[in-house]
Amino acid sequence: MANTIFSGTIPALMTPCTADRKPDFDALVKKGQELVAAGMSAVVYCGSMGDWPLLTDAERMEGVARLVAAGVPTIVGTGAVNSALAVAHAAHAQDVGAQGLMVIPRVLSRGPSMTAQRHHFKAILAAAPNLPAVIYNSPYYGFATRADLFFALRAEHPNLIGFKEFGGAEDLRYAAENITSGNPDVTLMIGVDTTVFHGFVNCGAGGAITGIGNALPREVLHLVGLCQKAAGGCATSRAKARQLDAALGVLSSFDEGPDLVLYYKHLMVLNGDAEYTLHFNETDALSDSQKAYVENQYAMFKTWYADWAALV
Repeated sequence: MANTIFSGTIPALMTPCTADRKPDFDALVKKGQELVAAGMSAVVYCGSMGDWPLLTDAERMEGVARLVAAGVPTIVGTGAVNSALAVAHAAHAQDVGAQGLMVIPRVLSRGPSMTAQRHHFKAILAAAPNLPAVIYNSPYYGFATRADLFFALRAEHPNLIGFKEFGGAEDLRYAAENITSGNPDVTLMIGVDTTVFHGFVNCGAGGAITGIGNALPREVLHLVGLCQKAAGGCATSRAKARQLDAALGVLSSFDEGPDLVLYYKHLMVLNGDAEYTLHFNETDALSDSQKAYVENQYAMFKTWYADWAALV
């Protein structure tokens, strides 16, 4: 199966809340449209950034259906404790016309079991055979997919076309060395914002799924463009990419921690998107110190970027 969706820069959408802490689907669709109009190639919904464990299955499916109906290229997260529910999300994604799947490992029940994960992955891939899919590899889900399992799955399910790596720099290199290099039909997707340069330049990634790109789409697209040119051997782009990557370092690092949605929603509010003020759990909130820190870092980056962009 040809890869038609897993490339470029793809924000993992967060789910905005109404005043009664229900999903604000109108705001979700509006943001998806805005980001694609800004140059993003697609969106992911509903992955960790979308708070999938906090939504009902019906809410998740409604968000997917609304995005697709609005013409937003959509990759669907299949996170679920129950494999049958993961399968239902995959089948629904294909039925409503989504463009891709992010296959998330089985969590909690038998999560470390290779046999359980193989059957979990197979069931999801079989439920939507017409959708290109990547396996989402993340230590937060407690299971590391390795090359032997990936290729055994791909031999039976040609819609498995890639690997989304959220394990950090070492795991990204493992995926490049052992899974995604040497085969143009298998793609590597960067899954954490701190490894964008490393992923494109050192690992041959085909695209990046981003958190900070929700709040800083222009700047993240700029970084990805520089990294892609650097991967082609452009020395000037390589130097510029390193500078921009370093300047984004603190803001990107929030993508690695458990409060990533809290931080990035707060940045959205600073941008004027008030619909991202609330969280589904009322007690989920940044401390005053966390707010001050991220606000200071954001202001410093914005000032630096305006000055730097005028120079380069």
